[in-house]
Amino acid sequence: MPSAYFAHSGTRRDKGDWQTLPDHALAVARTAADFARPFGLEKAAYVAGLFHDLGKYDPDFQRRLEGANLRVDHSTAGAATLGSLATGADADIAELIMYVVLGHHAGLPDMLNESGHCFDRRIKAFRDRLDPVCKAELSPDLVGLMPERLAKAIAARKSSAAFDLSVVTRMIFSCLVDADFKDTERFYAALEGRDVDREWPALQTLLPDLIARFDTHMAAMRGDGDVNRLRGDILTHVRGKAAMDPGLFTLTVPTGGGKTLASLGFALDHARAHGHGRIIYAIPFTSITDQTAKVFRDVLGGEHVLEHHSAIDEDEGAAGRRRERLASRDRLKLAMEDWAAPVVVTTNVQLFESLFAARTSRARKLHNIAGSVIILDEAQTIPRHLLKPCVRMLDTLARLFGCTIVLCTATQPALGAPGFPDGLDLEAERELAPDPHGLARRLRRTRIERAGDMDNAALIAAIGKEPQALVVVNSRRHALDLYREAEAAGLDGPVHLTTRQCAAHRRGILADVRARLNEKAPCRVIATSLIEAGVDVDFPRVWRAEAGLDSIIQAAGRCNREGRNPPQESIVTVFSTPDYKPPHEIVDLIGDMGRMARNHKDLQSLAAIEDYFGEVYWRAGERLDQKKIFAAFKVGREGTDFAFRSVAETFRMIESTMEPVIVAFDDAAKKAVKELSVEQISSGRIARGLQAYVVQVPPLARALLIRNGHVAFERPDLRGDQFAVLRKDSLYDEKVGLLWEAPEYLAVEDSIV
Repeated sequence: MPSAYFAHSGTRRDKGDWQTLPDHALAVARTAADFARPFGLEKAAYVAGLFHDLGKYDPDFQRRLEGANLRVDHSTAGAATLGSLATGADADIAELIMYVVLGHHAGLPDMLNESGHCFDRRIKAFRDRLDPVCKAELSPDLVGLMPERLAKAIAARKSSAAFDLSVVTRMIFSCLVDADFKDTERFYAALEGRDVDREWPALQTLLPDLIARFDTHMAAMRGDGDVNRLRGDILTHVRGKAAMDPGLFTLTVPTGGGKTLASLGFALDHARAHGHGRIIYAIPFTSITDQTAKVFRDVLGGEHVLEHHSAIDEDEGAAGRRRERLASRDRLKLAMEDWAAPVVVTTNVQLFESLFAARTSRARKLHNIAGSVIILDEAQTIPRHLLKPCVRMLDTLARLFGCTIVLCTATQPALGAPGFPDGLDLEAERELAPDPHGLARRLRRTRIERAGDMDNAALIAAIGKEPQALVVVNSRRHALDLYREAEAAGLDGPVHLTTRQCAAHRRGILADVRARLNEKAPCRVIATSLIEAGVDVDFPRVWRAEAGLDSIIQAAGRCNREGRNPPQESIVTVFSTPDYKPPHEIVDLIGDMGRMARNHKDLQSLAAIEDYFGEVYWRAGERLDQKKIFAAFKVGREGTDFAFRSVAETFRMIESTMEPVIVAFDDAAKKAVKELSVEQISSGRIARGLQAYVVQVPPLARALLIRNGHVAFERPDLRGDQFAVLRKDSLYDEKVGLLWEAPEYLAVEDSIV
C-alpha cells in the first residue's frame, strides 16, 4: 500500500504524481551509499539518506505541501531520532551523521555557537511530532556504521583524529546532498519536462582512449634541440613512476620544463594503474585556468574536460544562507557543480574553499574529490594564513580517501616534515622529476638584478628602450596608472592586463601578445601577478616590483622562456615602488627576499628557494593557521565539538571579499545571459558558460553600480541574486576592462593583485 506521506508535491489534486516519502528516502539512501562506497562509508551514507527527510512525517509538513502557510523544520527530526536510536560505538558515528542530516538544507552546523541554529540547541529543543509509521516504512539498520579500515587509519594518527573525523562528516554530507539534489532534480525534471545537466562518462572507461590521445599529442610535439630533448626525458621519467603506490608526490621542474603535460601524463598512467575516479588540476589563478583547460581539451578532447572556476555561485554570506532555505523546486535553479567529470580544471580557491565549505552547493562535489588524482599546480601559492589546514586536508585526503596528490611547481615549498611543523610525509623517492637541482641549473635562462626605487616615469623610460618588455606590479591601481602614463607618453604597443578584464577578454589579449612577440612587433605589457604563474609568454626583458622570492622566480619564468637568448642578456629587474605601498601581505616577504639575496649568490637555486620558504614559514609560526581552523574541530568525552559553519565563514583563500559582475563581452556571453530567461535550462549549465565573463569587484563598487542601475541581477524571479550583469557597456573599456571611480573603495583597490 502506498505511503500516505510525501516528500515533494506534484501538480495533480489527487496526488497521483506526487513523490512519496519512502520512495524519495530510499532512492537518496541508495544513491548516497553508491557515492560513498569507494571510501567505505556506504552504510553511514545510506543511513543519512534514510533519516534526512524524516521530519516530513510531521503532519504539519504534509499540510505545508498541500499549500498551508506553515514553516516546518524538517531536518532536526531525523537527526534527533537517529541520536536516540544508535548505541555503543555506532552512536559515535551516528553523531557525525546527525550533523549531516541537520545541515542537508541550511548547511553543516556548529555544535555550539550563539545561534539558535546550532546542533546542540536544535537537538535539545526538538519535540517529536512524527507519525510512528516512519520507522516501519524505513526500517533503519544502525549497526556497523564505521568501516574497520577507516577506524584504524584514524586511530593511527591521534594528533589529527578530530580533523579526520570532520572530513569523514564532510564526505557523508557530500554524498547525501548530491544524492538528494539528483533525486529531487529527476522528479521535477520528469514532472515539468525540464532539461537536466549531462551525465559524465567514467574516467576508467575513457582511459585507454585518453592515454592514446596523449601519446599521439606528445609524439607530434617532439622536436630538435636540447630543451625539447630535456622535456622528453622529464616526461619519460615522470611517467615511469606512475606505478608507485597512491599518496603524496612532488614534481619540481623549472619553468619551461614541460611540467603541465608531464603531470597530466603521470595522472593518466597513475589513474590507470590504481583505478582513480578522476583527475583534478588545481591552479592558483583564474587567469590561467582557461589556458590550461584549453591545453587539456586539445590533448584529451573537450567533451571530457570540465573547467570550473566560477564565482557566480560562491557567496557564503547572507544571500547564500538565504538560498539554502528555498524550497526544493527552487533550489534546483541554483548554479551548483558536482565535479562528476572525468577531468576537472579548477582553481585553488574553488578546491580548498569547497573542502572547508558548510553550504550544500559547495560541498556536494566532495565525494567526487575522493579517489582522485589531484595536481596542485604552483603549490607554493597556497596562502600562508591557511597553509596548515590546507596541508592537513591534503594529508587526510591521501591517507583516508584514496587521493593521490602531486605538488607541482618550479619553486617547491618546504611542506615536508619535520622541517615544516605538522608537515606532509614527502619522502625523497616520491619526487617525480629527475634530479631537480640539475634541472634548475640546465634550465636557467635569466639573470636577476636589483634596481632600487623606480617611479612610473623611470619605468616608462626603461621599457621605452626595449621594444618588447613585461612589467609586473603588485596592485591593479598601480597597473592602471602605469598603463595610462605609458599611453600618454606615446609608448608604442602598450598592453594592460589585470583582473579588471574578464577571462575571455584576457584570453584574446594574451593571444595578441603572443602574436606580437613572435612577429618581433612592439609589445610592452603592464600586468599584475596574474601573468606569472604558468602563463605561456616569452619576453626578452622583465621588470618586477619587489615581492617574495617565489614571485620573482615566477616572473623570471616569463623571460627568455624558450631559451632563445643568452641568460646574461635576459635580465629580470627587481625594483621598489616609492609611490605605491606594497600590500601588507607582501611587505614581510620583501624582507625575506632581501635576506636571501645576502645569503645566496644564486637566487634561482633550489637551495635559496628552500631556505626562503623555511624562513617564511618559521617567521609566520602560528599565523600559518591564522583563523584557528585546525582547533575548530575537537573530540572529547562528551563527543564532538565541530564548528563547520564558523570555519566556512572564516576560511577565505583570498582575504578581500570580492563580488562578481558578469560582462557580456561577446556573442557567446550575450547568448548565455539570454538563456537565463529560459527556466528549463539549469543555472549550473549557464554558469559554466558565463564563468569566463566574470570580473571580481569590491563589494562597495558593485553595490554602487547596482544602485545606479549600471549592474542588475538578471531574472531574479528565476535565478535569485546569482547573476549580476553589467548593463552600462561604456563602463567596460576594451583596453582596460571594468572601470569604477567612487573614492570610497579606492583603498580596497590597492590590495588587489
